[in-house]
Amino acid sequence: MYAKYFKRMLDFTLSFFALVILSPVLIVLTVVGFFAMGGNPFFTQERPGKHEKVFKLIKFRSMNNKRDKHGKLLPDEKRLTAYGKWLRSTSLDELPELFNILNGDMSIVGPRPLLVKYLPYYTKRQHHRHDVRPGLTGYAQAHGRNSSTWDERFEYDLKYVKHITFIGDVKIIIDTAKAVIKKEGISAEGEATMCDFVDYVNKKREKSC
Repeated sequence: MYAKYFKRMLDFTLSFFALVILSPVLIVLTVVGFFAMGGNPFFTQERPGKHEKVFKLIKFRSMNNKRDKHGKLLPDEKRLTAYGKWLRSTSLDELPELFNILNGDMSIVGPRPLLVKYLPYYTKRQHHRHDVRPGLTGYAQAHGRNSSTWDERFEYDLKYVKHITFIGDVKIIIDTAKAVIKKEGISAEGEATMCDFVDYVNKKREKSC
């Protein structure tokens, strides 16, 4: 009942009021980000949403666009600025996604929207994470964030998709807030954020050979 009839209405209402209340913060971060990043403070990228319909996710930029002598972007850890690290540790880089929630592309709680290029690498079971709208936060973010392995994150996502409740969503929001305050799980070991899923799959395949 909640997932089918009330969740979207609640998402719209809460994201609308959040945007109104947090508008001063959004304005300040937009201005600071413009100078800190040397230009456009926003990052947009195509991500698969519900039923794998692609939409444009919007975040505050946390990495610059520095490239090597061949014109290729430098690794994430070399492009992640001090300002960007602060944005990620506080999760303030995610605030513009409130517009995605208002628009209906996302939900407040749900599996995080990942990269489009990952879609061909999912197992049949993992594709079911797209049976619902992706979220600003999710069960995986409340239980380890980027420090969890990909397998663990997908299991968390699938567990959430099968058991969506109002109480469960509230608990995820509270647990996410605790993780952000404690600055837990900001990055995977040896990574600026999270290792690439395609690399993760290929390494698993190599080990099984």
